[in-house]
Amino acid sequence: MKRFYKEVAVFASPLEGEAASRSDAVGGVVVSDNTPPRNSLHEFRRSPAVAGSTLKGRVGFFILLDGKSAKTPARAPLALPTRALAEAIAEEWRRQGESVRPQTMPLSKLANSAIDRVAGREAEVAEQILAYANDLLCYRAAAPAELVARQNARWDPLLEWVAGRYAPLAVGTGIAHVPQTDETLAAYRRALAVHDAFALAALHNAATVTGSLVLALALAEARLDARQAFALSRLDEAFQAEKWGADAEAESRACALETELVAAERFIRLAKHEPAGPHPSTSSG
Repeated sequence: MKRFYKEVAVFASPLEGEAASRSDAVGGVVVSDNTPPRNSLHEFRRSPAVAGSTLKGRVGFFILLDGKSAKTPARAPLALPTRALAEAIAEEWRRQGESVRPQTMPLSKLANSAIDRVAGREAEVAEQILAYANDLLCYRAAAPAELVARQNARWDPLLEWVAGRYAPLAVGTGIAHVPQTDETLAAYRRALAVHDAFALAALHNAATVTGSLVLALALAEARLDARQAFALSRLDEAFQAEKWGADAEAESRACALETELVAAERFIRLAKHEPAGPHPSTSSG
């Protein structure tokens, strides 16, 4: 199969300050199962336009496509926080055929969003995520009893977790707006403030897909994996499908959303050097 790019490689730039001593910096001992070929490293070192690039003095991994540094849609360097994420995005490029299919490159899409749309606007994006404190898990059914019991059994443990970790969220019955206190919102604002542009890009996607700040934070902190979080976000729909049957078109849309959430989880883990998967004591039920 012909590739759109014949050669895709990952390189580490010289890192500044404390990061310069990291084992994955150029000149250090690279701890990775995906170390780029030696001849590719030589090619990188001959490219001063790439070698000096950093993002806020912190990010140091880049992708070369046929010898040219990859750029975001806004023409910024595609500078990535970890070798693991850079290798995963490089693999998305390697899997392209004669034409590029953006729908098959979810990690690239998230990285582009982090660099072009989130970096420099972290507080603004965090406020957009905070809007999901109007949380799916806080709106409970009054009936039937079976659905009420299912919501209580599967959602309450997560609300108890965030109450202990951050702040309690108010819960109501029906569709009437459930306001959260200023103190609660301030606590979740602080929780989001610790995340960088890459994590916020993925958190924004996760909150949008699930309709839940709680589920997004649980995903980011490995309390749940993506499939568990998605199942919890679709609890009401699953209950209705059990009673009345599934709709093929709705199921197709749900599958696409679940795939997007899986990509967001993987992106968060790769950007932090963390393995994917839920906290061992957590289950979606």
